[in-house]
Amino acid sequence: MWLFFLFVAVPILEIALFIQVGGAIGLWPTLGIVILTAIAGTYLVRTQGLQALQRLQTALERGQDPAIPLVHGAMILVAGVLLLTPGFFTDAVGLSFLIPPIRAAIIRFAGRHVVARGVSFRMQGQHRPGPQSPPRDPDTVDADYTVLDEDADRPGRDDTDHRGGSGWTRP
Repeated sequence: MWLFFLFVAVPILEIALFIQVGGAIGLWPTLGIVILTAIAGTYLVRTQGLQALQRLQTALERGQDPAIPLVHGAMILVAGVLLLTPGFFTDAVGLSFLIPPIRAAIIRFAGRHVVARGVSFRMQGQHRPGPQSPPRDPDTVDADYTVLDEDADRPGRDDTDHRGGSGWTRP
């Protein structure tokens, strides 16, 4: 229900703001502001997005939890979408998502209401159990394998004909 309210309320708010701002400063300055915020937003999203990607790569290289850099990157992506959407309200919300202290405050607030049920990630053969992962048995061997030829060990196999004898192909 709240999503329906959001999809109805935001466009109505944007239309009301366009009417108010357009009435106060005129049509062309209003359109100029919308275009300038899209250009500035694109630049800011690009620079901050690259920084967030670098922080994510650094966290992964060090074996640290990548959750915070991922959330920052996701919020920067949402900011970009909001800044490219014409409107003053969406621009204000998008610009606020590009301010790192505001992003951090939103993450802290949301973090109190979001609970991870179980987390486990693997990096270069290491297993790091999350808060609710069961402990691994040290006698368990984890390996990958590839089947090269399913018929290689079958007794009585004729190695001279490799064209197949499935009936689907002609000899």
